[in-house]
Amino acid sequence: MLKLNYSGYFLECGTDEAGRGCLAGPVTAAAVILPRNFNNEMLNDSKQLSEKKRDLLKPIIENEALHFAFAHVFENKIDEINILNASILAMHKSINKLKINPEFIIVDGNKFKPYKSIPSETIIKGDGKFLSIAAASILAKTYRDEYMNTIHKEFPMYQWNKNKGYPTKTHREAIRKYGVTKYHRKSFRLLPEQLKLELYYS
Repeated sequence: MLKLNYSGYFLECGTDEAGRGCLAGPVTAAAVILPRNFNNEMLNDSKQLSEKKRDLLKPIIENEALHFAFAHVFENKIDEINILNASILAMHKSINKLKINPEFIIVDGNKFKPYKSIPSETIIKGDGKFLSIAAASILAKTYRDEYMNTIHKEFPMYQWNKNKGYPTKTHREAIRKYGVTKYHRKSFRLLPEQLKLELYYS
């Protein structure tokens, strides 16, 4: 059973990101503050849940959370500042969009930079330990998936509606055949052999 609170503060915010290992598209983060009476037995780390369960949980989280927000950091910025810094930036942006400042921030993983003067704690595999981080992981994943489904219509040959930009065999074969798009992360190793890739913008 996931825990509701880590710090003892009432306005504790959980934050997590999705899309860190993708070859295309943004890294997306969400921030969630849950009420003290929140309880949901289905809620877990988004990676442990089916797409159907994530889609069921998304409106529940949004309706019951005290506050929530999400933010994308796009591929150009990822290439400029690297994926770790972009992931932390996405978390900061999502926290910044909350209607009130949290009193404490719990972060999935082991890397974070201080946000304003708010105390924070990183928690390895926190999305499987605390409800607010799990909720943030679900919102980050579902909002990112929605974005990838949208840009799939522009470049259907990469099948982003299925792989969501992750380095699947199908995605890499499409990169080899068609080159890279404006949505690909140019600083990433897009193909195992990483030859000079053609740019595909039409």
